[in-house]
Amino acid sequence: MSSQQPSDEPVYADRVYRSSMGIVSGVLLLALTAWLCGDAVLRGSGDTPWIGLAVALCVVPLIVAFTIRPAVFANEDRMRVRNPFRIIELPWAAVDAVRAGYSAEVLAEGSKYQLWSVPVSLRERKKANRQQMRRNAIDRRDPGSSGATSRARTSAAASEPMRASADKIVDELQGLAELNAARPGAQGSVRVRWSYEIIAPAVVGALLLIVLIATR
Repeated sequence: MSSQQPSDEPVYADRVYRSSMGIVSGVLLLALTAWLCGDAVLRGSGDTPWIGLAVALCVVPLIVAFTIRPAVFANEDRMRVRNPFRIIELPWAAVDAVRAGYSAEVLAEGSKYQLWSVPVSLRERKKANRQQMRRNAIDRRDPGSSGATSRARTSAAASEPMRASADKIVDELQGLAELNAARPGAQGSVRVRWSYEIIAPAVVGALLLIVLIATR
């Protein structure tokens, strides 16, 4: 007979927040790097193939780190922030605030951590504000006397303000923090881990490139 007891709480999949533009940019940069470095390796002479390999070893991890890698994972208990060179695990009870100014960031235990996968676009924010102002102006002109449809439309517009995508994500994360901070599984302190799987090859590639250039 199994000694495992079923959990009283359901298990929820993580919500994942990533930058689609960052991923597209990363794929394009990786393709460009593969083309240039591959050409140097296949057609170069002397030290050129080794320089091409060193450049690829240094550049590829950095491209992945700043474009494809960043992500925020959130569930009922915690938020895990995967930034270019660090992974930060923040139980909801340790989160003081999630906010978006010129960048999206989370405050916890006296420290501030940037959310690289949630880029803040001031242009998008201004556009959303203008759209919201136009919507409010239309609602003020509508006397609400055209029946239930008009009243329902006005009510829906008032309850769903126009927001930039980064502001929406930050509001959602802040709501999760406030809702789940008292959960038993959401207790604990912030944990930070350096991503040596990204740092190590980039440093090795940079050192190899310096040696090859210095000895030419």
